[in-house]
Amino acid sequence: MSHVSTQAVPDASKVMLGATLAWVAVLIYASSNSIVSLLAEIGSNNRVMGRNVITYCNLLFVGSLMSMIPMTIMFWRDWTWENLRALGRKHWVILTASAFFSSALTPGLFFYALENTTVTNVVLMGRIEPPLFLIAAWALLREEFEPWSFLAGLVALVGAVVMILMNTDDNSFTLGKGEIGALLATLSYIASTLIARTGLRGIPMGIFAIYRTAVGTTFYFFLAIYLFGRHHFQDVFHPLVWQWVWIYALIVVIGGQFAWALGLKYARSGDVSLATSFSPLAAILIAMILLGEDPGPGLLPGGAIILAAVGIGQYGRMRRRHHEDCVFQQQARDRALEHEGEVNFKGA
Repeated sequence: MSHVSTQAVPDASKVMLGATLAWVAVLIYASSNSIVSLLAEIGSNNRVMGRNVITYCNLLFVGSLMSMIPMTIMFWRDWTWENLRALGRKHWVILTASAFFSSALTPGLFFYALENTTVTNVVLMGRIEPPLFLIAAWALLREEFEPWSFLAGLVALVGAVVMILMNTDDNSFTLGKGEIGALLATLSYIASTLIARTGLRGIPMGIFAIYRTAVGTTFYFFLAIYLFGRHHFQDVFHPLVWQWVWIYALIVVIGGQFAWALGLKYARSGDVSLATSFSPLAAILIAMILLGEDPGPGLLPGGAIILAAVGIGQYGRMRRRHHEDCVFQQQARDRALEHEGEVNFKGA
């Protein structure tokens, strides 16, 4: 009797888990600006020698340091000599590059952009990310290009543009230092995501998370000092900072990073792109709830377009799932016919 090996099929439950966690991470990161604004308002109402000590840089730096504690508790078992010896020079290069891009260069460029242009223009440049990520994943990682997800990303970009333009009195857009900085920050973010997807395939999660946070925080510390001056972190150890920073660390740094890392590990590139396409609408809705902000007249038309993009992406995923089911059923029929031809005696 001949033995035929079965072809491994993707674990649908892991793919679904990855897509869900990608959405959770996007919602957490979409809420980060509102959370930071609330904490900054607390710092503004409790100034120290006229300074607001609860700055975004202090929150990011201290929050990253605090996140090392639960990471170490959860992932210390991954730091074995066997796992470390299994990592080659290529793995360490990937880890270091990911730390630099995700925790140092990207936030540094975003801060530079915000110093030289409006938040509106930074958000507009950032919406280029979803379709660019799909193209980069296809070109560099050889992942399958998903046209429906690409279309969804473009439609979401249109929705963000409509929302931004309707909420501004001056609809002109200029490409200055801030806009270039925002574009470079978006490209840096895409690079960090691609590196993470590559690195997580061969590196234990614990080593990846702890090393990237520790080294990235070190990179960020020196980069911020270089960009903003040596007195930039003079209030980082003030008790008021540590009294409130745990909120940011627990929700954004720990929760967001864990959900995002696991989402990148299991989700398809189309799922990640679709989730990030929803982030501008999610950020506005969260700001309405937490800060009571008025989203302006662009919410309904722009939000409707973004929701249409989500629908397009969902339709594309259903088409893909139906196609995969048809292919799998056809392969099963072909194998059955092949076995039928190999058997001589059929009982008749």
